[in-house]
Parts: sequence; structure tokens; C-alpha cells
Amino acid sequence: MDSLQNHFLIAMPSLKETYFERSVIYLCEHNKKGAMGIIINRPSPILLNELLLQINVKEETKTHDNADHKILIGGPVTPERGFVLHSSQTGWKQSTRVNDELMLTTSQDILSSLGSAKAPKEFIVALGASVWDRGQLEQELAENSWLSIPADHTLLFDVDHDLRWQYATQPLGFDAWQLSNQIGHA
Repeated sequence: MDSLQNHFLIAMPSLKETYFERSVIYLCEHNKKGAMGIIINRPSPILLNELLLQINVKEETKTHDNADHKILIGGPVTPERGFVLHSSQTGWKQSTRVNDELMLTTSQDILSSLGSAKAPKEFIVALGASVWDRGQLEQELAENSWLSIPADHTLLFDVDHDLRWQYATQPLGFDAWQLSNQIGHA
């Protein structure tokens, strides 16, 4: 089995009217035990400053350049738990290196740095995650529920949330709206 860690999963039309309709998921982990990722194109109504207020982060970090930074809905599993996908930077509790350029941190200590000189250069804050048990993602891929492509840094951090599903397939030479829910074999 080849790992799809550091890949995007792009929801196919067959996922219409499901939780994952038009989702783009960044896979943070994929191994023999299963997979875990963060939906990167579903903003919640919560802004970063509101989240920091809710979890009682120090007063001086509550207003900063990222005040209107939207918190994402990362998936249906543990929606009360926060995940910060960010540019590589050591020193945070409970961080996992995803690749040479990205880390995933699940501890609250990183939140107090956002907007300060100590903050990672780029970051996504999400509540909840998308998780698959052993073999479950592979089965969904075989059923054509997802299209997988290598992750693109620009799509991850620079494209507006609302446009990520549409832009995700462009490196393959077509637009997402051209995808069909018809499955065929030559």
C-alpha cells in the first residue's frame, strides 16, 4: 500500500448530499492502521479571535492581524478538538511532522502564539478531523468516492476556502465541475 499522506482527497460527485460533499481533505496521516485528515474548504462561523476568547488565551493575543482568520470544520470526528496544520516549526507540545514543510499540532500552546512573532508563518486551525479505519479509505477510493492528488502548498494556504474544491483538480487539466458520478471501465 502506498501512503497518501501529504495528498488531497477531492470529493467526487457520488458524495453528493453527504457530510463530505464538495470537500477537499488534506491527509495528515495514512498508514496500515488507517488515515486522518483535515477538511480544508469548510469554514465555520467561528473566527480565530472568538476561539481564543472561548479558551481563555492571554489578552494580548486576542486581537492581531489574524482576527478575521476563519476556523475550519476539519471533520466529523472529535469536533471539540482543535488541530493546527502549520509550516514547520519546533517547540510545540503534541506536534507531528507531516512532511519537511508541514506539522500538525494538537496542543493549545500554539494558539497563544498566533498573531505574534512566535507564530508559524502559515497555518490552518480546524475543529474536528476526518478519520478512516484500516482499509476504509482504500475501499472508498476503489468505489470512486475520492480522487487523490499530491498536496499543493498554494491550494492549502493561498486559495480562498470557497474556491478550493473548484481549483483542486486544475493540476490534472480539468475543473471539478467536469467530474461525473458515472463509473465506467474501458
